[in-house]
Amino acid sequence: MTEEGSIAQRGVCIWLTGLSGSGKSTTATVLAQRLAAIGCRVRVLDGDVVRAQRATRLGFSRADREANALSVAQAAGEAMALGEIAICALISPYRDTRDHVRAMMGPASFIEVFMDTPLALCEARDVKGLYRRARTGALRGVTGIDDPYEPPVSPDVRLTTATTTPEENVDTLIRLLEHRGLLSRCSPRG
Repeated sequence: MTEEGSIAQRGVCIWLTGLSGSGKSTTATVLAQRLAAIGCRVRVLDGDVVRAQRATRLGFSRADREANALSVAQAAGEAMALGEIAICALISPYRDTRDHVRAMMGPASFIEVFMDTPLALCEARDVKGLYRRARTGALRGVTGIDDPYEPPVSPDVRLTTATTTPEENVDTLIRLLEHRGLLSRCSPRG
């Protein structure tokens, strides 16, 4: 079986990483809608949702953050085995964890998307109030404040929400998927 045939049969993992408030979830939602509209089977895996499902066991230590990312990766692998496109939106702050996930998925089936949004803009959005609580000392271990975020060195694509809309970012992702031949199986079903 060719590498391209293997990818089409196995599915794809699109891994959106970035700070809280960088636009990961919004981009994932818009991308999922666009892909579903052209006939792709899509599964969105949000790191916050996975964490909430395991809230009694996971905190915010490095080990727990890695465990959360690996839980998302496991669910993505299950989706890929069904030929789905898994869209994963989570901070996943550690480069080595993301590299491990890439190796698990297979580099040709994994697209790392760096949501490169400045911390100041993420703080201004502060949808969950994390940054505000971290700045007042009420919360510790917030990525980008008192816990590191290690940006990808060579992401497959770098997006920002500071100067582009979610729709424009999704256009970029769709073009990348088309360029790599990963949408050939997503033609509308008749």
